[in-house]
Amino acid sequence: MNLLKKMEMKFELKGRLWVMAGLLMAFIFNGCANSSVPKEEDMAAYLLVYFHDPTHSLHMALSEDGYTFTAVNNGEPVVAGDTIAGQKGIRDPHITRGPDGAFYIAMTDLHIFGMQEGYRDTRWERPHEEYDWGNNRGFVLMKSYDLINWTHNRVYIEEAFPKLDVGCAWAPQTIYDPVEDKMMLYFTMRIGHGLTKLYYAYTDDDFTQLVSEPEILFEYPNPEIQILDADITPLPDGRFCMMYVAQENPIGIRMAFSDKINRDYIYEDGWVDFESGSCEAPNVWKRIGEDKWVLMYDIYSIQPHNFGFVETADFESFEDLGHFNDGVMKITNFTTPKHGAVIHLTQKEADALAAYWDKKD
Repeated sequence: MNLLKKMEMKFELKGRLWVMAGLLMAFIFNGCANSSVPKEEDMAAYLLVYFHDPTHSLHMALSEDGYTFTAVNNGEPVVAGDTIAGQKGIRDPHITRGPDGAFYIAMTDLHIFGMQEGYRDTRWERPHEEYDWGNNRGFVLMKSYDLINWTHNRVYIEEAFPKLDVGCAWAPQTIYDPVEDKMMLYFTMRIGHGLTKLYYAYTDDDFTQLVSEPEILFEYPNPEIQILDADITPLPDGRFCMMYVAQENPIGIRMAFSDKINRDYIYEDGWVDFESGSCEAPNVWKRIGEDKWVLMYDIYSIQPHNFGFVETADFESFEDLGHFNDGVMKITNFTTPKHGAVIHLTQKEADALAAYWDKKD
């Protein structure tokens, strides 16, 4: 689909009223019903997590208004990938707040330049002919109550579930499932040399392992098209919106809707992004105190890499906000972020994180 068609596309959600769904609204900003967990009215800042290709490490940036982001630690990594990942590098970090008030970060355990950096003797861990591009096998999971002190564990899917001939495991994200009362990890996975698809599984409370076998989250109508990079957002009417990437031409962001968090997503025709080239890594976050949501995504088809943004009040129509430093969204002390995610913080949390890294300078 060309750019004009993308820009003209309007998504219709028929027969749905935007009503408050009490249980699900408790989780609308990645929080929960626990009274000890901050509510949206307590929030005062935004935290962006992202990675850089040159470092393959975790980076963080803060914003007071949701428009201008400044990296902590002067743009240097806050957690070095070679200290936590089996492949000595991470990609695709995602962060959420859980029902226990903790922060959960999930990342791809993959260094695409591992051979150049001297971490291995081959381009990939396993033969490209058998397992295709980037054939890693797992994730790095981290948990913290203060954004500074983290536990971390590596999860390799084929070790936990040997019957799965995992070709790759990418872009893990976490969301609390109130029905199962568990943190749900959903991700992109390829079996053998097949196409990438979207899967989900549940984790233990300590965020150290998967406690259920991966299952299909969503099937694309065209079985010949790869899909990847899912991002699930609870909506005010009780449904869930899943943004994801379809590898068509150009590669872009689509969406699907379901009444259930882990299945029955219904395909919606049309594109959500406004790019003429390819993009990936959608992440949706809400503007504090407003009935507006921002979709952020990674435009890897341009040089230098950049993030793109669109905004919506109803998940039917979308406004193009442009790119970082080419529109209303700004970054101050870093460049070329990749595959990020944004959550809300209280002022106390944001101040503590900033102060910690200021002392490190």
